[in-house]
Amino acid sequence: MAIKVLILRHGGSECFEDLKPLLQRLRSLALAQPGYVSGETYCNIEDPGEYLVISTWSSLETWTTWHNHEERAAVQDRIDALLGEPTVYHVFQHA
Repeated sequence: MAIKVLILRHGGSECFEDLKPLLQRLRSLALAQPGYVSGETYCNIEDPGEYLVISTWSSLETWTTWHNHEERAAVQDRIDALLGEPTVYHVFQHA
């Protein structure tokens, strides 16, 4: 069963230029992963430093494999360091 992962990142809008290549790297890595279906990135209109990614995966197992992927984790660590706070993940399945 397909799942949706909501990924929340918050940081000052001034760090977007440094953040952008890291997010692009994550997206290019995800595109090559088995089970990756799609992803969309949104910026909060009321808080331009807040980003929401809605990622669709074919199963919880494919998401978990990607979430534990060593290169993904390394890029994610750089993102969290840049933002100064951890990224938040919420995983949903169709009700």
